[in-house]
Amino acid sequence: MTLRRQLLLVSLLLIALPWAGCQYVREMEGALQSGQAQALLATTRAVATVVGERPELLYPNPERKASGEPTHGQLYATLASGPVIVDGYADGWNGPEHDRFGPAAYRAQVRGPLLYLLFTVTDNQVVYHDPRNVYRASGDRLVLRSGRGADYIIATAAPGAVQARIEREGAVMGFEPRIRGFWQDSLDGFTVELELPLAMLDDRLGFYLVRNSGNASTGTGDTVGTVLPGTRNLPPWLVYPSAELVQALAPFAYAGIALTAADRFHWTMAEARSEADSLPRSDTPWLLQALYRAILNGAPPARLPEAVRVGQVTLDELNQALEGNAAAAWYAAPEGGGRKLLASAAPVLQGDAVIGAVVARQSGEPYLSLTDRAFSRLLYYSLLAMGLSALGLLGYASWLSWRIRRLSRASARVIQPDGRLDDAGFPVSHSRDEIGELSRQYADLLARLRDYTDYLRSLSRKLSHELRTPIAVIQSSLDNLDGNPEDGEVYVQRAREGLSRLGNILTAMSEATRLEESVHGNTPEHYDLTALCRELFAAYQGLYTGHELQFDCDADSLPAFGVPDLVAQMLDKLMDNAASFTPAGGSIHLSLSLRGDSAELCVSNEGPLLPAAMQHQLFDSMVSVRDRSERVHLGLGLHIVRLIVDFHGGSARAENLPDHSGVAFRITLPLAGLASKA
Repeated sequence: MTLRRQLLLVSLLLIALPWAGCQYVREMEGALQSGQAQALLATTRAVATVVGERPELLYPNPERKASGEPTHGQLYATLASGPVIVDGYADGWNGPEHDRFGPAAYRAQVRGPLLYLLFTVTDNQVVYHDPRNVYRASGDRLVLRSGRGADYIIATAAPGAVQARIEREGAVMGFEPRIRGFWQDSLDGFTVELELPLAMLDDRLGFYLVRNSGNASTGTGDTVGTVLPGTRNLPPWLVYPSAELVQALAPFAYAGIALTAADRFHWTMAEARSEADSLPRSDTPWLLQALYRAILNGAPPARLPEAVRVGQVTLDELNQALEGNAAAAWYAAPEGGGRKLLASAAPVLQGDAVIGAVVARQSGEPYLSLTDRAFSRLLYYSLLAMGLSALGLLGYASWLSWRIRRLSRASARVIQPDGRLDDAGFPVSHSRDEIGELSRQYADLLARLRDYTDYLRSLSRKLSHELRTPIAVIQSSLDNLDGNPEDGEVYVQRAREGLSRLGNILTAMSEATRLEESVHGNTPEHYDLTALCRELFAAYQGLYTGHELQFDCDADSLPAFGVPDLVAQMLDKLMDNAASFTPAGGSIHLSLSLRGDSAELCVSNEGPLLPAAMQHQLFDSMVSVRDRSERVHLGLGLHIVRLIVDFHGGSARAENLPDHSGVAFRITLPLAGLASKA
């Protein structure tokens, strides 16, 4: 796989950037939701405090607050949104039935001081009232009972307007003009729509329906309802919202907040909501909204519980509030589409007693629009950053590939078809990166390889020159031996000298290989470097009598760890090299000194200086600066020195003396305690 493709694959890691951004947006959304919940709870508590200061708004009749009556038979009336036309038809009534009692279902609305009732009765055979029965009701009829103990009988001889008759203790007392209504037939029964003042009910209202068995002359039949005929018990409470309480809640209904005040029986006593949402709407495209909410919103919350009866609030948070604890929770909005609804509830306190609760609902859509916008911007910026990064990586990979291909092509052109090295056009980069370092290493390697190749090419000439003389000596000695037998000893001696020189040449050629093998085959040991140098210097004084030798040592004993024989061989090579370049009578100086944790051996001599270009190559194999010599020199002596120094973990360098009188070779060897690299 090419470098460009590898970097393109690496660029896929940039996908982590939008993922991390999405996680941040999700955390931000959680923080916004938490803040919204806290703000809504604060609003709910404030409204509950206001309602708690005016408990008469929640309980217009103080007796109902202390009542322990069950709520099943109680009738609930909503606030009418507009004028109600009483005509016996259900066209102007919105919403579901409030409750059903057998075949009869009712709806109730309050507008100002008036109560409007709509009863829908299922009856396969409608029996009308017999008008001949003046003092006793007959046929199908509806009976209302007020809190003052009076029954109001709604019966008619035919569909149309009806009049209510007052009945007390089983006797018809006359008509009630304040109650007006209409009776209309329907496909499966009939409907009765009534209008009556709230003042005449005393906050209580019950009813029962009598369906005649088929004989209008009789007053008996099936009876269903919230009260029973012939009894004098008080009817159930009539519960309806308070207009004053609605006005008290209205100032707090803002920013899409819908407020509901409920009594301790879960009845809705007031509702208020804002006309418009004051928070900004989301202008994020619907596709991004769907993508964001599908990826980050997680599992949808639970749906709002449906009320069992119209007017009663069924909510877990309300139950907690009625127990004295404020609570909030998220629900799925009824309109769907992934929207959320926040609901909170706080108790209404009168002293230490909980008399009701305030429930607040607010859509999370306005707040969610903020995260929608943040997500869309994050997506745009992330895609832009990923595109720019991918283009940058692609360009960078192309540049790296071009540099590597350029280096590869240049390396391939270095070796000529005839095997020669031509590094004249090899590009040497000055960049400080790895590729620049690689090109410089290649250039250095090629330079050394060129020198080595040049040496090998010149080796044949050197060997030819070196071998031609001893071979000629041997040849001439043999020829002279045939012609002058009397001088045979002289010619035999010359032939032996030529053969000895040939043997020395062959020995020098194989010396390096044998030495590398012998170096790694030795076992290091502890020895005294000072004693070894003193012993060797004494031998050198007898060997190099034509030169002035000096030895300096500033330590009586230097314990070292290595192979003494190899160290002696190293000194032999250095002294032999120094003697070969030192003129007759010149001085050779050997010194041993302590440098930190290492010992430094220095062999300096008078003579010609080192060329500047060769100071760092003297210790390489087959490198020599000699022009001519009677001895065979293949450039291996100092290379052997470096092999021994490397084996002992030291270092070697050559330099000209500061006064330009000669050269110095400095060898650094670790003292005892440093293990051998064998």
